[in-house]
Amino acid sequence: MIKCYVRNENAIAFIDTMSELDGEVIEKVIWIDMLMPTYDEILFIENTFNIKFPTKQETEEIEISSRYWEENDRIEINSYFLVSSRESSHNETVSFILFKEILISIRYTNLYTFDEFNRKFFATPKQFETGYDIFCQILDIRIDADADIIEKLAKDITRVRKHVLTDYTNEDEEILGRISSLEDLNMQIRENLNDKQRILSAFLKSTKYKHSLKHDVTVMLKDIKSLIDYTDFNFERLDYLQNIFVGVLSIEQNKVIKMFTIVNVVFLPPTLIASIYGMNFDFLPELHWKYGYVLSICMMVISSILPVYIFKRKGWI
Repeated sequence: MIKCYVRNENAIAFIDTMSELDGEVIEKVIWIDMLMPTYDEILFIENTFNIKFPTKQETEEIEISSRYWEENDRIEINSYFLVSSRESSHNETVSFILFKEILISIRYTNLYTFDEFNRKFFATPKQFETGYDIFCQILDIRIDADADIIEKLAKDITRVRKHVLTDYTNEDEEILGRISSLEDLNMQIRENLNDKQRILSAFLKSTKYKHSLKHDVTVMLKDIKSLIDYTDFNFERLDYLQNIFVGVLSIEQNKVIKMFTIVNVVFLPPTLIASIYGMNFDFLPELHWKYGYVLSICMMVISSILPVYIFKRKGWI
């Protein structure tokens, strides 16, 4: 699907039919948003604007020369956008081509960032004179969204920590899985931010756009740096949380071992007494005594109660 945004004086017109892109309209195009484009749609835009799009495999490469490069009258950028859900999250690559003063974006999934920008674009079209303005605003919205995800992640870490310290009920696998998913999400956010930092650092050195945008790019870089610092802090908190959980788990295991030890100590003396009087020797003084059985039972009961009393006096149980 192709969405073309055309500037008509101080307003923005929307075109979603390729046949409407004729000579006069092409001159007024400011942004072309391609969502899950077909081969024919890609070929049409390439022929219309005389440009070549990178393949999806090329957009996934991680070296900076594949994430950002300039040539002649255009800039090509491949940037990560985090797609997060309750079940899982992953980084989706979005390609941007800044051609003269036109922005062409290529994406293969619906992203909230673009929907949010659309609302702002139609509400205040005068703020966006060129595709460079649109590109910077899209990244700015994405950075704000990343900040919101980091804030939620920090709250989730705090919630899991409280659960481990106050409501732990032998949910070992569930808690470990939760900590692991939080670490994965934080790692993906960090990868996302590092990617944007490298791209914007290279973009800041470009001379192809107006000087006024450099201030916005600088502010975004500062925001990204602060968010990267916060992800580092989250990594430290997750490590600390994992250590706490392992400590709590060890305490719970020690309690179980302690209980078994106490039970063994309590029943060891009665077992010894029963073993002695269970031996099959001819000479056992109490064997034919009238009160031998009662005496052995009393000795076993007393020998069981005595260790429990001693343990309680010492505060061991």
